[in-house]
Amino acid sequence: MNRIVPLILAVALFMEQMDSTVIATSLPAIAHDLGVGPITLKLALTTYMVALAIFIPLSGWMADRFGAKRIFRLAMVVFIVGSILCAVSDSLIAFVVSRFIQGMGGAMMTPVARLVLVRSTSRSELVSAMATLTIPALVGPLAGPPLGGFITTYFSWHWIFLINVPVGILGYVLSAIYLPDVESAPPGPLDFKGFLLVAVAAAGTMFGLSVISLPALPPAIGFATTALGLLSGYLYLRHARRHPRPVLDLKLFEDSAFRAAAIGGTLFRISIGAVPFLMPLMLQLGFGFTPFESGLITFTGAIGAITTKFLARRVLSRTGFRTMLIVASITGAILTFVNGFFTPATPVVLISFVLLLAGFVRSFFFTSVNALSFADISDRDASKATSMSAVLQQMSLALGVAVAGTILEVETAITGTALQLRDFHIAFMIISVLTLAAVIPFLTMAKNAGAAVSGHRMAAREEVASVK
Repeated sequence: MNRIVPLILAVALFMEQMDSTVIATSLPAIAHDLGVGPITLKLALTTYMVALAIFIPLSGWMADRFGAKRIFRLAMVVFIVGSILCAVSDSLIAFVVSRFIQGMGGAMMTPVARLVLVRSTSRSELVSAMATLTIPALVGPLAGPPLGGFITTYFSWHWIFLINVPVGILGYVLSAIYLPDVESAPPGPLDFKGFLLVAVAAAGTMFGLSVISLPALPPAIGFATTALGLLSGYLYLRHARRHPRPVLDLKLFEDSAFRAAAIGGTLFRISIGAVPFLMPLMLQLGFGFTPFESGLITFTGAIGAITTKFLARRVLSRTGFRTMLIVASITGAILTFVNGFFTPATPVVLISFVLLLAGFVRSFFFTSVNALSFADISDRDASKATSMSAVLQQMSLALGVAVAGTILEVETAITGTALQLRDFHIAFMIISVLTLAAVIPFLTMAKNAGAAVSGHRMAAREEVASVK
């Protein structure tokens, strides 16, 4: 496969990661200008993720129906437009709507990019391809916090969204030249009823969990929309069992490797969604740092993540998916728990070192779990697996933000005071318990699961042969 293809596809991941990290660092400044509280503004973060969860199920079908290359380029245009609208927003409503438009574009960009990669790569090269795809995308988290903090501190937060424009235009032009036209079988008619049920389930649940604790909205609205989302999810489960081609195919969970990756990855990503929301707020509100200072500290996690991409294939060939994911889950939970002990007296070097290790561990986890998801999936079902994996990913990230925000709101309601450093400590500790639960599905997974992709079985055979 042409090495420039994963680099072009990574432009989509770059924009999404840059966008999310820039906003997390600049939340207090944006909230102040829009006249709302920092916790209230988490609605904008959740709205983006809800839009992803709603439209991602369509990504696989649309890529098969209209061509992955065409959908990918269209999605980049929508994302750029949403970024410009975010930059000119002057109210909470305008900002939330603009974030939703961004989410519509992001819903097609990332899963379709991954689909092109999976269909263009042999299983034995999948780990390396996933790592190559992710390396440039990690420049986003690396540059996002310090750059976003610098712009917010010394200029205006409006400009942070305009970063996406030149990057998106470059990706759009290069994709027209180098992106291959991937062949696919006709997908059949769209499961429109299933799409509506999934959309209501995702939007209702994510929006409801987010607004239950919002001071601007009655809690009853949050409980009602959450209940509606859960009911729609139940109705979709019944619908999918009867429909011959459901928009999200539950039969994928019959594959043990995909099932473990989906469940374990979802639980682990709750932490990933919560930490980028909690850490900048704690550093700014609890430690008194500027957005730029907090960005310089949090960006170390991305450095740790980048280094693992050069080691992933070699380490997986020695350990296999099961061992790697168990160790990464436990270590990730411990490092999240440690965040609950940081105080203004904690040396910045120590905080940065912990975040560096956390980025290292999480990168290993996601490189492994993303490759494991497709280890035993046929090319025919690749688009279905891509859509399902992406939906679960965004739902879990949104849950992380919602859970973290709810914990902070409950703490302030109990104490009757504004946010205190102790509230952030408790939130980190609760999130770490959820992270630890990710280890459960991997404990039940076969030791040689996904060996054809990781190369673990082949490495073991080579060792035996060398002994003989």
